Amino acid sequence: MLLAMTFKINASELHEVSCRVQEVEGVRIFYREAGSSEFPVMLMLHGFPSSSFYFRNLIPVVAEKFHVIAPDYPGFGHSSTPEVDKFSYSFDHLADVMQQFLDVRKINKYVIFMQDYGGPVGMRLAARYPERISGLVFQNANIYEEGLTERFLLKKPLWVKRTGATEAPVLRNMEPDSIRGLYMKGTRKPQELNPDGWTMDVALMERPGNKAIQLELQADYGSNLQKYPEWQAYLRKYRPPTLVVWGKGDPVFGPNGAEAFRRDVPDAEIHLLDTGHFALEEDANAVAGLLDAFAKRMQAQAVEK
Repeated sequence: MLLAMTFKINASELHEVSCRVQEVEGVRIFYREAGSSEFPVMLMLHGFPSSSFYFRNLIPVVAEKFHVIAPDYPGFGHSSTPEVDKFSYSFDHLADVMQQFLDVRKINKYVIFMQDYGGPVGMRLAARYPERISGLVFQNANIYEEGLTERFLLKKPLWVKRTGATEAPVLRNMEPDSIRGLYMKGTRKPQELNPDGWTMDVALMERPGNKAIQLELQADYGSNLQKYPEWQAYLRKYRPPTLVVWGKGDPVFGPNGAEAFRRDVPDAEIHLLDTGHFALEEDANAVAGLLDAFAKRMQAQAVEK
């Protein structure tokens, strides 16, 4: 489904966002939080090379229906950035830390909103504890090989062997022009995008030791592809309420990755947005509207059960 709609949001509907820190494994996890504790929890998991800052336009609106929690992974955003010889930067470990974060907060039922890296982190949580999942939202968070583009597969040699040659193309993707390009590619009006997103990402990427951290995770990304069959089997077995919102101009995760969800969750709601990888930069209002409808659908399904 190709979506083209605009949602008006009144200032009175915006909710205050608090910024907090929780320690997990001796690491400070920064997170943003908004919405009544009486609402269903929505865990927002960001991607590369961003942070919870990516959700800045969505959180105050979605907090009308959800208790939103958006953490930064270790090595990202405002969370601690331990050196690579003092912390295991793998997707398994990021999921472990996020699970401990939820346990400390006593959160045992939630919707997961996943973008990019949020997919492999969030799906690990879902597959481990399916009874805790109220619903899943995928925003350019790929779990199907059909969604992998040629540009994405340039990093594949790094998964096999780490050398200067295999690291080079991945390191180029961490340069300011590449990060800015990832934000702009596939968008409707790149010249009108707010530069705050990529400016924040570039600044954080340039911190001492941060590129080494990102290389560790990029080198581990192949472990996610190995888990695709497991995650797809999880979807077939449990059929959680599923919403897929996908920037169809994404240069790394193509729209075929969105359409593939129909195989395993036939009743998934799938929307292709006319934008890029970071869909919220142009379409936060549209996504907020879809999440509002998704919340009503989940509520209706819960009543039926």
